[in-house]
Amino acid sequence: MIVIHHNPNCGTSRNVLKLIEAAGYEPIVIEYLNTGWTRPQLLGLFAAADLTPHTALRKTKSPAAELGLLDPNISDDVIFAAMLEHPILVNRPIVCTPKGVKLCRPSERVLDLLEQWPPGPFAKEDGEVILDSAGQRLQ
Repeated sequence: MIVIHHNPNCGTSRNVLKLIEAAGYEPIVIEYLNTGWTRPQLLGLFAAADLTPHTALRKTKSPAAELGLLDPNISDDVIFAAMLEHPILVNRPIVCTPKGVKLCRPSERVLDLLEQWPPGPFAKEDGEVILDSAGQRLQ
């Protein structure tokens, strides 16, 4: 089973979902901006992906600056509480598979979590090719 915590408004998130589906998987898609996060859920994802609130914080196109969360002295507890209140503060997409959990930014990081890859060629959202016509990783 594959789960993607997805923001459909994000090019990287859309590309990761497209890559997963092109590889033949039918992931469970959680649009976390609609569902929000629970404390146990977010703690579990961060622990599994080896993330901290600081490393998972979405710094651009989010209210992070307005909330004072970009101050290097701000505690993880304060950032975490803000993430629960404002789901947009969590960077995305976070993908969970039997091989592990990762923040898949850049999008090709999801390849490390998949048993099978899509046929190539496959490009990132910016047009950079990540799988050649033989389905081999270029990076």
